[in-house]
Amino acid sequence: MIRRPPRSTPKPSSAASDVYKRQFRHLSEYRAAWAFLFAYWLYIDGVDTIVVMAADYGKKLGFETTILIGAILMIQFIAFPAALVFGRLGERYGPKRGIWIAIVTYMGVTAYACIMTSPVELLVLAAIIGLVQGGIQSLSRSLFSLLIPQDKNAEFFGFYNVVGKAAAIFGPFLMGWVTVTTGDPRIGILSILVLFFAGMIVFRKVQEPEPDQTA
Repeated sequence: MIRRPPRSTPKPSSAASDVYKRQFRHLSEYRAAWAFLFAYWLYIDGVDTIVVMAADYGKKLGFETTILIGAILMIQFIAFPAALVFGRLGERYGPKRGIWIAIVTYMGVTAYACIMTSPVELLVLAAIIGLVQGGIQSLSRSLFSLLIPQDKNAEFFGFYNVVGKAAAIFGPFLMGWVTVTTGDPRIGILSILVLFFAGMIVFRKVQEPEPDQTA
């Protein structure tokens, strides 16, 4: 009895690689969406770095653990209702304008964090972060959905999610490196402004389309 050779099946990693290559080719046809993803990676890296490094930065400034926990809880408590408000603003004035406001706010928070000295200032900054954190995330998704064809929503949002998961990698490294090099955590937190500035420069090139212009 002659045995037939087993059929070769594509390896899962190879199949996944082909899917991403195909998605990459499709996405490269939409320059505005591509530019937005680059800008999003830059500014959301700054956003996530602030969240990830906030407790460590506060400890280096000498704040008590209870104050740091309270600040983190305040951010989470305020973020959800604030995201709903930002969503309404995005519907009325467009998501790009709301994202601009959020990025500028984060830049102001980062700059002020460099000079704050009291727990009250920390809580005020936490409240401000809570106001824009949920908003910048929801408006970013909203704007990206306007830049891509609706029939490829699921496909392109796969790239969007990958970019989001890749955030908070360069920012903490940059902040840690600057802190170690200078010996001053305040200068370390100030280095995050580089991400926001770079994100703004790229974000300027993103043209927000009219709703009826999307496919």
